[in-house]
Amino acid sequence: MIGQHLLVGYAPGRGGDEALATAFDLVRHTGGLVTVAHVHPPGRPAAATEAATLLGRLRTRLDDPATEVVAVASRSVGRGLATAAARAGADAIVIGSAAGGARGRITLGSAADHLLHSAPESVLVVPAGHVPAARAERLTVMYVGRPQCEEAVLRASVAAQEYGVPLRLLTLALEGDPRGPLQDDLALAVRLALDSSGLDPDDVSAGLGEGDDVAAAMADAGWDPGEMMVVASSEDASPHRVFLSEIGLKMVRAALCPVIVLPRGYT
Repeated sequence: MIGQHLLVGYAPGRGGDEALATAFDLVRHTGGLVTVAHVHPPGRPAAATEAATLLGRLRTRLDDPATEVVAVASRSVGRGLATAAARAGADAIVIGSAAGGARGRITLGSAADHLLHSAPESVLVVPAGHVPAARAERLTVMYVGRPQCEEAVLRASVAAQEYGVPLRLLTLALEGDPRGPLQDDLALAVRLALDSSGLDPDDVSAGLGEGDDVAAAMADAGWDPGEMMVVASSEDASPHRVFLSEIGLKMVRAALCPVIVLPRGYT
């Protein structure tokens, strides 16, 4: 299931706090674990001391004995988080939006860019200003008729059943895209979701977000307050790695809810 063990990439500030809140909200549904990691530069004793102090204060603030906090020395925040996730056995890395972005949107910094092009674990990115809703409302899978998206449907349908939320399969229809074949592919995806889970047919829907570009089509789709978006990696991704295409990155930047990106060949 998505979210059995989450590793939160933490740095002081709004983005770090929002990533933490989102991670704890998710494990409330999964019964999973949270590990919090802070990356600092190697070979600098002052930075290591500062990291230890930061995590000590965070440990007290969290007041949760099941949550582990770890400091990681690395020249790259993204690489350090991937290393920490592998050591912890986490199935997803949670990061906040980079500073300076618009509220309600995802701004990708260097760490997010690294993870979204190489992480071996799923990557969950949280929009700026995000506050978890009182309850989860829906999982939406961004779907096109390709094997990696079918994998995402399989995983999300099981997760939706476990979370007790509806599942939506969403395809973006841009200018010039034929609607008929897209709707036919969505109908097959709905059948795949139903056959692979115990979801009620009334809890699985399909839709087209229409617009001249990705941002307009995403806005047209409509989003619930307690929603999470699931995106498959590109077919160009290495096995068991995250890799987003340019279209995938545009979808993430246009998202109005947390987005989880699955590695290719996710199991």
